[in-house]
Amino acid sequence: MSRHIVSIAFAITISASPVLAQVTTDSGTLTPERIERFFNQPGYSPYAGRSYPSLPLWGEQHLHTSWSPDAFGGGTRVGPDEALQYAKGGEITSSTGQPVRLSRPYDWMVVADHSDALGVVASIYEGDPAFMSDPTLKRWHDEMRKGGAAATAVVMEMITLQGEGKIPPAMTDQTTQMDMWQKMTEIVEGHNQPGIFTALIGYEWTSNYGGGNNLHRNVIYRDGKDKADMVRPLTTFDTELPRELWDWMASYEEKTGGRLLAIPHNGNLSNGLMFATETPDGNPIDAQWAETRARWEPLYEVTQGKGTSEQHPSLAPADEFANFEIWDKGNLNVVPKEPGMIEFEYAREALKRGLKLEDEFGTNPFKFGLLGSTDAHTGISSTEENNFFGKFPASEPSPERSTGNAFDFDGRTIKDWQLGASGLTAVWAAENTRAAIWDAMKRKEVYGTTGTRIGVRFFGGWEFVEEDAQGRNPGPVGYGKGVPMGADMPPAPEGAAAPSFLVAAIKDPLSGNLDRIQIIKGWVDAAGEMQEKIYDVVWSGDRTPGDDGKLPSVGDTVDVAKATWTNTIGAPELIAVWTDPDFDPALDAFYYARVIEIPTPRWTAYDAAYFEDAAFTDDVPMKVTERAYTSPIWYSAGE
Repeated sequence: MSRHIVSIAFAITISASPVLAQVTTDSGTLTPERIERFFNQPGYSPYAGRSYPSLPLWGEQHLHTSWSPDAFGGGTRVGPDEALQYAKGGEITSSTGQPVRLSRPYDWMVVADHSDALGVVASIYEGDPAFMSDPTLKRWHDEMRKGGAAATAVVMEMITLQGEGKIPPAMTDQTTQMDMWQKMTEIVEGHNQPGIFTALIGYEWTSNYGGGNNLHRNVIYRDGKDKADMVRPLTTFDTELPRELWDWMASYEEKTGGRLLAIPHNGNLSNGLMFATETPDGNPIDAQWAETRARWEPLYEVTQGKGTSEQHPSLAPADEFANFEIWDKGNLNVVPKEPGMIEFEYAREALKRGLKLEDEFGTNPFKFGLLGSTDAHTGISSTEENNFFGKFPASEPSPERSTGNAFDFDGRTIKDWQLGASGLTAVWAAENTRAAIWDAMKRKEVYGTTGTRIGVRFFGGWEFVEEDAQGRNPGPVGYGKGVPMGADMPPAPEGAAAPSFLVAAIKDPLSGNLDRIQIIKGWVDAAGEMQEKIYDVVWSGDRTPGDDGKLPSVGDTVDVAKATWTNTIGAPELIAVWTDPDFDPALDAFYYARVIEIPTPRWTAYDAAYFEDAAFTDDVPMKVTERAYTSPIWYSAGE
């Protein structure tokens, strides 16, 4: 002990005059002034003490497995346990016997199997005597056992009969459903690893109101198995009306103390019902309806395998990027659309209409954030073009999917090649837990992509300046000066002329460079007409907008024959501060960012290069411009 003290004393020299004016150590000379300055500094690390989300958590909220009746009937044998293993980075075998693995694990996932007949079709396939007395179910058993086209025909018949309310009563047994639900939650619970991987509990409520009019919702639980098991999931055997789903959600929360939200998808297949101004059963919407929908549905799935429903090109002819993976011929049963339906099917139109309805009802029923998912029915969430495993087993990789039908209803067909390898959701959550991810969804701090993992920040405020875009860490500035995606603009400070936005994007390291970032604005003008405008706010290269305001194309490096491209165009990252040049403080508005990649090979190009027998026709697209859509930020003239 004494020798230790002495050795330290030899390492320190104390100035004699003035007494204790400085101390010299092996780490340098210390003075009272330097010590005082150190303790008065805020701290060097820009990451210390932060409480905001720092990284996007990537995941999937809409995947079906063999426990969904249509998936099982179509040949899917990958169950929820395997699907979750795959999401965590494991290699599994697909229903067609092919090994498959993600390029990078997900951070979270929801297995959202249909609540209707959950697990029942598997029992029919196995020949459970409880179901074989029904002649329709016996026939389905026989046909599914044959496999191939016979099994696919059963799936199509199931969907049609469900939409018509004619599904065999034996499939609606509530005791069977509850037993299967509790088995499902047990599987999900076993994969939940807080801080590492989050397995959220959920299901799809699959309303095909009126015969294939898609009003589907995914119901996402904040809770674990203990609460989720207390209430039987709602089915469309119970009701096909969304307002009664919302009533069920309220009842669940009251009984369990838990939390739920619902996410609609595929408005493009609703034949005008998804964002209509009357209820599906023909009643006009009112203030209570608007308030209830806004409460339970904070998000909308804007892109997935059955088409992207951000905006339709006919509704936005000036938007050169609106024509992306469009499915617009009919509803889920391919029943043709009638004039006037499309305007009630797309997200941007709904966001604009929501502003009008808020003026009428005091609540905006369409104030939703944007995300993406696959809706795959293979148990395999695949969003990368070179790793795309289709919608059903029949559309898993093979030469046949170059000419096969994804859907066929009495000759009304959708081709396999029309399926999109889309999409993914990024959640800005402070930690990888059920509560944090669900809370981020609820506050709409999420964004969707068409499959790539583009990193995107989007903040709105009144004080952003150009210098804020000169750093590479927009988070501290964005949260410090404004609000993130999904939020409402704060009140304008005195003297503020227009809102400003800080937007930043970084490329997916496995995908294409970035072409541009756009901010899309929607508003209702003084005459009550819905308006929109698209602004290119930052882009790659030295391009200059033309006299028409349009930015020239970024170019194209895709070699279709080889299914390759080069990142010799575009930029790895883009960041900018943008101020609305057309701001009118008297008009409510929303703003969201859209990030566009350079062209890259579509999955069809990879198939054509890989399968010698692929027979794609000349009209099949071979290139894709991947993109990200942020949740909006809303400005209210009343605030």
